[in-house]
Amino acid sequence: MNKKDIADIRKQFKFDNDLMKIREIFNVYVQKETGEIYHHVSQPFQMIELEAQELFLANFKKVLTGYLDAKLFELKFIRDVEDSTQHILFDGLRADSTEDWKENMLQIVGKMFAHTVYEFDTMVTFIRGEYRKATRKRDLESEEGGNDEVYSNEFILCSLNKTDQPKKALLFDYIEKEFKSNNVFDPIINLASPLSGFLFPAFNDNSADVNHILYCAGKANQPDGTFIEEVLNCEEIITAQEDKDSFEQILKKVIGDQVDSKVISNVYEEIDKMVQENEESEESEAPTLDYRDIERILTVSGVENVETAQVEHAFKAVVDDEKHEFKASSLVPKSIKINTKVADVSISPKELKNVKYIMYQGKRCLLLEIDEDVVVEGFRLESETL
Repeated sequence: MNKKDIADIRKQFKFDNDLMKIREIFNVYVQKETGEIYHHVSQPFQMIELEAQELFLANFKKVLTGYLDAKLFELKFIRDVEDSTQHILFDGLRADSTEDWKENMLQIVGKMFAHTVYEFDTMVTFIRGEYRKATRKRDLESEEGGNDEVYSNEFILCSLNKTDQPKKALLFDYIEKEFKSNNVFDPIINLASPLSGFLFPAFNDNSADVNHILYCAGKANQPDGTFIEEVLNCEEIITAQEDKDSFEQILKKVIGDQVDSKVISNVYEEIDKMVQENEESEESEAPTLDYRDIERILTVSGVENVETAQVEHAFKAVVDDEKHEFKASSLVPKSIKINTKVADVSISPKELKNVKYIMYQGKRCLLLEIDEDVVVEGFRLESETL
C-alpha cells in the first residue's frame, strides 16, 4: 500500500458515508497481567450511540495514521504456519454468522495475550465492513462516473487500546449547589492513542491483497517484533530509521567523514526527485535503491572518483543482505538539525547547500545564505560586509 491508498481509506471513516459500511463491531475487554477475557460484546455498528460511534471512528483513523515504514508497515504473511493469522482473518472476513466471526476474532485475541503481559487492562476492537472506491471521477458535463461504478472490498480493522484510571477531581453539583469529589471508578478506554492495530487485507491497485496486512505500531520506528511474528505471523521488517542509518553509514564509508554541504544536499535532492516522480506517475511500486543506484547518485551529486567496487564493498559491510534495496522515501529526512552550543538550526535538506562552515578571523563560523531580511524580536538586523 502507498500513502495515497491509506489516505483514501482513512478519510472514509465518517458518519453516513456510502463508501464505507461498517457492519459489525466486536469489543473484547482483557484483564491486566492474567490476559483473561473479562467481557466481550458484538453488535451492529449503527446500533451504538452516536457519541460512541464518533469516538470509534476517530480511533480507526488513528490506526491508519502515520508515515509508511515508520508507524505503518505493510507486512507479508509467512506461509505454512500452524494456526495462521492470515487464515483466521480470511475465515472471519467470509464468516456468514456473527458467532463464527466472533470465534475467529477471539482466536486472534488469544494469540495477542499468549506472549505479552500488560500492566493495565486493555480493550481489543474489531470491525468488519465494506470499503468502496469510485473507479473514476464524476464528469460534471455527462454526470457519469463517481459512485456509479465502484471497486468494492471487504475488510477487517483491529485496534488495541489501553485503559486509564480516572483521575481524582473536584466537581460542582449544580442541583445541590455544593462541591463534591468525583467517585467514578470505571476505567477509561484510551481511544486517542492505540497501542497497535492492523487492517486486513492490504489494498494495492484498488484490489484486495490477502497475502499482506497493514500493521500500525504504537510509536514511530518502534514496531513490536513479537506482535508481528507471533500474533500476525508475518516476516521481519526494517524501519525507515534503520534504513536511513544504514544508508548514512554507507555514505561515510564511500565519501568519508567530511563532506561539502552542496554534495550532501545534492544527494538528498536526487533521491527526493525519484520520490516525487514516482508520486506524480501514481505508481504503486515505491522507488528503491541498490548499490548501483547509490553509485550513480553519488557521481551526479559531485563526489569524485566513485568506483563501483568501493560502493559495493561499503554496501556489503553495512547491510547483511547484499540484495537489499533501500526505499527512497525512507532516506530523505524531513529536516536536518545542526546542533551547536550557540544555537540549534533546523533546515530543509534541499537548502543545505546554502549552509557553509567557515573559519573567520581564526574562529569557526556557520554561514547561512538567505534572500530576505532577518527579524529578531520585531527588529531587523543590520547587515555587515565581511
